[in-house]
Amino acid sequence: MFPTGALVVFCGLLAHATAQLAGLPVPLDPILPLDQSPALPSNPQDLAGSLTGALSKGLLSGGLLGILENLPLLDILKTEGGTSGGLVGGLLGKLTSSLPILNNILSIKVTNPQLLELGLVQTPDGHRLYVTIPLGLILKVNTGLVGSLLELDVKLNITAELLVKRDSEGKSHLVLGDCTHSPGSLQISLLNGIASLPIQDLVDNLTGILNKVLPELVQGKVCPLVNDVLKLLDVTLVHDILNKLINGLEFVIKV
Repeated sequence: MFPTGALVVFCGLLAHATAQLAGLPVPLDPILPLDQSPALPSNPQDLAGSLTGALSKGLLSGGLLGILENLPLLDILKTEGGTSGGLVGGLLGKLTSSLPILNNILSIKVTNPQLLELGLVQTPDGHRLYVTIPLGLILKVNTGLVGSLLELDVKLNITAELLVKRDSEGKSHLVLGDCTHSPGSLQISLLNGIASLPIQDLVDNLTGILNKVLPELVQGKVCPLVNDVLKLLDVTLVHDILNKLINGLEFVIKV
């Protein structure tokens, strides 16, 4: 028979050892690296929403609204042909000189810039994406011909192509392809009533010039920002999108 005294001693040692073990840390899973946490997979059912949401957030945090608010419209309108204004400046200088009524414009201020809901479509082969970036703003035009400001409501869509590109090491990246304004997407309307002559002539002439130059001006400001935003997208999201595009799998569920 096991001695009673020895049994009491054994139980006491076992309790002491158990108490010591309780204070030790739980062993780490040897499969997981010590300096990394497991990546959270993005929702494969809402890749389109995740992408457009991330792009919207990135554009706004990257200063898109400030860029629109500071478009140099008055400088462009007042540029004389042949100056350092470049192609756009030269074109507008010639238009301005041929339309003296535009010389009555004292100031143009961009207000209420907006980024509307992004759209997304996938090409039939499944390997490319086209993101529609709808923009809105108000132009307040101060002219010596009227006692109050003219307000023009402007809407314009920029379309950015997203595709897969492999680098020299064979790694795939989500990059910006073509980025331009959608043909016919520029809409300009007068907000504060119906203009009477000669104000109607001013509005018509100004609208004609803006139709020619505003899309390229906005495109030149917005597209580089889109390119920067793509480089900052969540790694897991980009990985899931690349997997779909490389294999030509459909995932776009929202136009």
